[in-house]
Amino acid sequence: MKINEVLYLEIPNPNPQIICDWLQNIWQPSQGKKINTVDGIRLELADNHELSIFIWTLQRTTYLKMFRWGEKQVITENKIKKELEKAINQKFPPNYPLLPTIDLTNQSIFSALESYYPNTVKFFQKMPQGEYDLTRVYWWEKKWRESIKNKVKTTFKQVLFKNETIGKADYDLVYIGGALGAIHAALMAKLGYHVLLIERLKFGRMNREWNISRQEFQVLIDLDLFTKKEFDSIIAAEYKDGFSKFFDSNNPPNLKAEILHTPTVLNIAIDTTKLLTLCGEKLKEYGAEIWEETEFNRATIGKDLVTINTTNLTTGDEKETTARLLIDAMGTASPLSWQMSKNQAFDSVCPTVGAVVEGLNPEVWDRNYGDVLFSHGDISRGRQLIWELFPAEGNEVTIYLFHYHQVHPDNPGSLLEMYEDFFTILPEYRRCDMEKLTWKKPTFGYIPGKFTIKKGDSKIATDRVLAIGDAASLQSPLIFTGFGSLVRNLGKLTSLLDYALKYNLLDGESLNQIQAYQSNIAVTWLFSKGMMIPTHKTLPPQRVNSMLNTFFGLLADEPKTADTFIKDKTDWLTFNRLALKAATKNPSLLLWIWQMAGSKDILRWLVAYNAFTVDAFKNLLFSQWFSHWLEKQNSWLPQSNPKLWFNLLVFSSNLSRK
Repeated sequence: MKINEVLYLEIPNPNPQIICDWLQNIWQPSQGKKINTVDGIRLELADNHELSIFIWTLQRTTYLKMFRWGEKQVITENKIKKELEKAINQKFPPNYPLLPTIDLTNQSIFSALESYYPNTVKFFQKMPQGEYDLTRVYWWEKKWRESIKNKVKTTFKQVLFKNETIGKADYDLVYIGGALGAIHAALMAKLGYHVLLIERLKFGRMNREWNISRQEFQVLIDLDLFTKKEFDSIIAAEYKDGFSKFFDSNNPPNLKAEILHTPTVLNIAIDTTKLLTLCGEKLKEYGAEIWEETEFNRATIGKDLVTINTTNLTTGDEKETTARLLIDAMGTASPLSWQMSKNQAFDSVCPTVGAVVEGLNPEVWDRNYGDVLFSHGDISRGRQLIWELFPAEGNEVTIYLFHYHQVHPDNPGSLLEMYEDFFTILPEYRRCDMEKLTWKKPTFGYIPGKFTIKKGDSKIATDRVLAIGDAASLQSPLIFTGFGSLVRNLGKLTSLLDYALKYNLLDGESLNQIQAYQSNIAVTWLFSKGMMIPTHKTLPPQRVNSMLNTFFGLLADEPKTADTFIKDKTDWLTFNRLALKAATKNPSLLLWIWQMAGSKDILRWLVAYNAFTVDAFKNLLFSQWFSHWLEKQNSWLPQSNPKLWFNLLVFSSNLSRK
């Protein structure tokens, strides 16, 4: 007898027994005889036809399929299918849990969260600084949710003020944020600027790990910030090859893809503690200062300086200092960035959780290899969950779980929900005994994304204030690597900032040009948009994996193109060729993206594509000669017209040169 799949649904509930009981005891189809089975029901229809409906659980959610036993479709089949879909949507709608309100005055973070996130509490208790780190996770999510809530209210906590203060600044540059900010600050201190770095935590402590390739890190060696020997000393691990593979069991044959091999993408695991310690040493060597465990309160922009008010978290004392320029490196929840962008800081985000662990069985995973992007199931509770796994120091591995997420007030994106997923479904991803793993430390954060249509759209600066890194939503649209994006653009960012400081071009208009905008990233951003399930919307569970397999299947056939694409170096011809091949392979792709992105973002993307095309023509006309011509004007133009020279430098830096 022929068997045909009739329906495939994801039911956003982690308890399959509740759904099975509802299916067997409450839901009543209009036709057919219902017979209970172990994991669902059978419906006996006329003419010896039968519908089999069963459920299973994966990724802390429940999936349902309906199959027809019979040679051909019967009239009642579609009616029953629609009845079931409607009943499930009404009974089990999408659910976006709120952050629990807790009081830590008389209880620990473990006691406060145990009833909400039992596995998260259990495994954080196994980590050396688990109580501190889980408190950080809660704080970070609370901060993020408040930012999103404030965005909707079109109000925000004002932290940036103006007055007419004049005087001599204490520092040339004050950095708020000691992760990505430490690298940028060290380079500017090396150039001779008087630098202060302010860090809320103990300096050198990170809640995220960083991966990069040798070719990309070479930028920091070429800039003479690090030697090759120093770089080698901060490498925790280097793997032979990286894999990208997406679940395709529910995809048609033409949308199944081979493994994408990328041996030079994110294949270097950086020991972040060693890197930041080294940055700290260099900062002090170049005369910079570090205020650690110090929280930023507010900044006041004067006529020729900016005043920064802080609080020492150890003593509770307030302290002020002044600078010619304030650099915001506080990350996604930066109140400065939210205020400067008038609450339009980010369009999307990747809530990311994970851990550094030891004890993963070598039969399960060979540490000479890494997972760059991997999914082991379809859409789960409104998210396409994606794993990353990278070798780390010794026998350690760093494992991440994340998803691409549309910023929405009803569904800001939860780190704690993701952590409960992580600790529950890790054995599904890699066979392991959770009790036998050694839990070294957690890794977590919100990695932002900004759909910048054209240069100047994204406001990352105002007078005497400039955002960098995650605070400027500097990221890669596919793998969301803020560290790699900053390093790739560091030469450009610091050289332009050096010039702006020398000629006192510290107004908002000039500073806003010191950004890592790339028109090719603006175009490829649509791919990440196509991986975000809109809030309050239900999609076929296999939809995102179908899209990912369409595109990554093409990249698997072209390893060199894949390396170029993932490292944000795609040119106009390559992009268009790949887009046409993807549309030919999967004609439904554009419709799917339209359904997920919406008409507004599709139109915005068309504007971005037009800017990408214009930039391609600029590169064709200017890239071979403009920079050489500009060098010849260096003897007179900077002194004659600093503003014009700066604008020409920005134009030159935005040209693609092979």
